[in-house]
Amino acid sequence: MKALFPHAATTRGVTVRVVVSYLADQSQPTDGRWFWAYHVRIENEGEGQVQLLSRHWLIRDGNGVLHEVKGDGVIGEQPVIEPGGAYDYVSACPLGTRNGSMEGSYQMVAEDGGTFDAVIPRFELTVPAVTT
Repeated sequence: MKALFPHAATTRGVTVRVVVSYLADQSQPTDGRWFWAYHVRIENEGEGQVQLLSRHWLIRDGNGVLHEVKGDGVIGEQPVIEPGGAYDYVSACPLGTRNGSMEGSYQMVAEDGGTFDAVIPRFELTVPAVTT
């Protein structure tokens, strides 16, 4: 699991794992557009169910410009994750620079009604080196 998802953070029994891939076929460097896909797995290692209510992303481009993204759920869903269960989704991020980073948090509600922010670990958005 560690190799597949190299970025991970755990908050109150919720582990957020991320793997990122550069999408060369969708990027257009000559037009100043680069795309990355990221696969997120949210694992509930606690004893009660949790629900993801909203997301808060901090996306920094290669010039250091911060883009903040907030919204309900992820990919149109507010998943409930049972103890021992996981939720996976894939999304994408465009940037106007050839590198950057993403990090953030998911607002979760626990079975007892308490809310907390599960950390999304920071991960780099980089264009792989070309080998010839």
